[in-house]
Amino acid sequence: MHPGLTRRSCLSTALGLAGGCLLPAAAGAGEVQPWPRAERLPALDALDLQGQRWNFDKLGGRAVLLNFWASWCEPCRQEMPTLQQLVDVYGEDKLAVLALNFKESPAIATRFARNAAMTVPVLLDPGGQIAARFAVKIFPTTVGIGRDGRPRWRVRGEMDWSAAQALGLVDALLA
Repeated sequence: MHPGLTRRSCLSTALGLAGGCLLPAAAGAGEVQPWPRAERLPALDALDLQGQRWNFDKLGGRAVLLNFWASWCEPCRQEMPTLQQLVDVYGEDKLAVLALNFKESPAIATRFARNAAMTVPVLLDPGGQIAARFAVKIFPTTVGIGRDGRPRWRVRGEMDWSAAQALGLVDALLA
């Protein structure tokens, strides 16, 4: 990274924001909720669009953002560009962003991913069982998991992942 640039300004620049300044979070920003201390992290066992199996063991040592979305969800479509840019800013070795598609066919998820130029892994939850285990009732929902494998928070609703609040959440996962 260039010595005079911060991760935040790089993300803003990458997203084409004026002057490298962060835009304030949208008025409809998602609700950030701490993960309940007594609640364990549910298991993840999902296939991606290429048929590769994903679980949390495979991601050891990295912070994880597990984003539940669907192509019919307008807020999901709105937040996806800033969400996927996080990997470019933080690096794949530190942060894994997984986009878990809710109850749509592989063909629909693939078409959306291609049209949105998604670079993050797209996982499938065809029956909605994974979303149910994570108590997802609002789309999008993003679960933040620290490098130690412990869940830290859940964001219910759309988040501008280039905003200072969101970057602070990610920074805390990496600490």
